[in-house]
Amino acid sequence: MKPLHGKIAVVAGSTRGAGRGIAASLGEAGATVYCTGRSIRGQASDLNRAETIEETAELVTAKGGIGIPVRVDHTVEAEVQALFEQINKEQNGQLDILINNIWGGEQLTEWKKPFWEHSLSKGLLMQERAVKAHLITSYYGAPLMVKRKSGLIIEVTDGIDYRYRGSLFYSLAKISPIHLAAAMAADLKPHGVSAVAVTPGFLRSEEMLEHFGVTEATWLDAVHSGKPDAEHFAQSETPYYIGRGIAALAAKKDLMERSGQVFPSWQLSDEFDVIDVDGRQPHWGNYAKQHGFL
Repeated sequence: MKPLHGKIAVVAGSTRGAGRGIAASLGEAGATVYCTGRSIRGQASDLNRAETIEETAELVTAKGGIGIPVRVDHTVEAEVQALFEQINKEQNGQLDILINNIWGGEQLTEWKKPFWEHSLSKGLLMQERAVKAHLITSYYGAPLMVKRKSGLIIEVTDGIDYRYRGSLFYSLAKISPIHLAAAMAADLKPHGVSAVAVTPGFLRSEEMLEHFGVTEATWLDAVHSGKPDAEHFAQSETPYYIGRGIAALAAKKDLMERSGQVFPSWQLSDEFDVIDVDGRQPHWGNYAKQHGFL
């Protein structure tokens, strides 16, 4: 049962975190996935982390799909253009799913600072990576879908609405993809192509595990660490949770009816009975409402 068998996908920003979980989950559903990012073996990005797009592509293949790593800096127009020219050539113009997950802002946000005291250069670089990169990627990816009058563009973000997220620069970077999805949905509607935004809940990424000093096997120990937000970590979800939700969504036939909307991981889990890889079904939406976050 491979509902995405024969589908061609791009996960832009799939080196780690949600991007890796999404790419692997699309592979699990049978898709061919172009895994893009800046970190390759022997050449890390400025984030200086160990994960690479080759590892992600290998994971996609191991899950039952076909993983293809391509090094792309999505803020560089020529590199993005070359990516889609490659896909056009290799896949005979077929592109079914485009995931915009470029972020790279982990080390850029200066929390608890008003915007005029925040580093302007870091704040603007955040927009470069989280907004401009998404725009460039959709600009060159959408025409392949428009030509075939079919396809789905997904903007990955943090949150479901326009409320302030604790930092002006971070808020702008995370709210913008929601509007990108809505605006693209309007432009793409006459061409049979849909666009949505998705968000995980409390993501248990590689970096978050390191922050709490735990591994995926011992992650619950973090709840009692005494660190800020540790008590909420009990409601966290792996990157595969949003990934499996996206794979289920992408297989639906009513995508045009859903276009322009925002889908959190917990809503996708409710609708498609998504189970995280640890066997849980965390519901950040209910938890956040109970604690006044939503």
